[in-house]
Amino acid sequence: MTVLDHQQWETARMRAVSRYNILDTPADGTFDRIARLAASWFGTPIATVTIVDEDRIWFKAAHGLEGVRQIDRDPGLCASAILCDRPYVVADARTDPRTAQNPLVQGELGVRFYAAAPITTADGYRLGTVNVLDTRPREVSAADLSVLEDLASVVMDQLELRLSALATVRAERDLRLQAERDRHVLAELATTLQRTLLPPSLPAIEGIELACHYHAASSQQVGGDFYDVFHLGDDRWAFFLGDVEGHGPVAASVTSLIRYTLRAAAVRFSDPRLALAELNTVLLLDPQQHRFCTVMLGIIEPNLEGHEGARVTLATGGHPPALLLRRSGAVCAAVGVRGMLVGALPEARFGACTVDLEPGETLLLYTDGLTEARPDGREIFGEENVVAFLSARVPDATPIRLVAELSELIPSLRAQDDIALLAVGVPR
Repeated sequence: MTVLDHQQWETARMRAVSRYNILDTPADGTFDRIARLAASWFGTPIATVTIVDEDRIWFKAAHGLEGVRQIDRDPGLCASAILCDRPYVVADARTDPRTAQNPLVQGELGVRFYAAAPITTADGYRLGTVNVLDTRPREVSAADLSVLEDLASVVMDQLELRLSALATVRAERDLRLQAERDRHVLAELATTLQRTLLPPSLPAIEGIELACHYHAASSQQVGGDFYDVFHLGDDRWAFFLGDVEGHGPVAASVTSLIRYTLRAAAVRFSDPRLALAELNTVLLLDPQQHRFCTVMLGIIEPNLEGHEGARVTLATGGHPPALLLRRSGAVCAAVGVRGMLVGALPEARFGACTVDLEPGETLLLYTDGLTEARPDGREIFGEENVVAFLSARVPDATPIRLVAELSELIPSLRAQDDIALLAVGVPR
């Protein structure tokens, strides 16, 4: 990159920094929590979330650096880290020619180890970094660096959510003058925000059929229900579905954190109960702002040992049991301990079970907005009516057909809460 190219890139990058209006804002528990999580994961005394300004490095969060809000851009290590689109790692700063003479290494702070992942916008500009520092040299694994990248993605999500919230406030100010004419703007903002918290589409998995549906109880609110399906490598896939306490932007920000934490934890832990335990720890890091949730996390292994079906391992944290539609026509709850709420107690325990799906069988996950709906205004719909509805449709119901028929049923239930559905099946 020539000097001119670099100057043009830096000018455009600073416009991106300005767009997010984050510099010199007060401390925020969400970013502090991310810094604490980074320090805990890597076992380092210092972790920071930084934005690189024109002539300074500003700390949005600084774990282990009490009272420090900014340093000069030179000699800040973050200024070098934002030049890379991948994690920037210095295993031993005193022997690395990039940092050996740096005052942060030679001076009182005595940095020996530094790793950073860039906070990157959707249009490719690196605003700053999520960093971990130590006073002793160390090595890190590719899996650790992947977690650091995920944390940087969570920071970017939080910046996007904050930007959306600021836009909403500005829109509300205008709506006081012309509320009736522009009322649809708020609904559109909420819908757009919700879409950022759910996968745009489900992946194609050989030998597996998937279907999903999301019903928002109100177009004026961002929901707290969530689901996702993603690849773990080899022939293993993970999926989860859950419900965050509450509604609105606060619940949405927790949903974003849950989604990225579960993705990273599912890759790290082969036992899905350990992944839920990791999520439980993350949600409890800030007791002043934490929200609990119910979650069901599953691992799919299709065509295991040449078998035509699939094996599903389910871990449950306080969530309603999944319903299994057997090709015999039976509908039953997946056997296993329900487990405790995620994010409520430090020593929470989570249940698990294994289900073998044969061709023509389906596993349905749902949030409690379905069973707690009151179609007559008095009695809840309940699991018994859900089972009865499903029983009338087996053994011919595929995941796609089943979710389609449930989505047609939902409007008649007059649900007061969001409803998420995720069906996993093996085609005949």
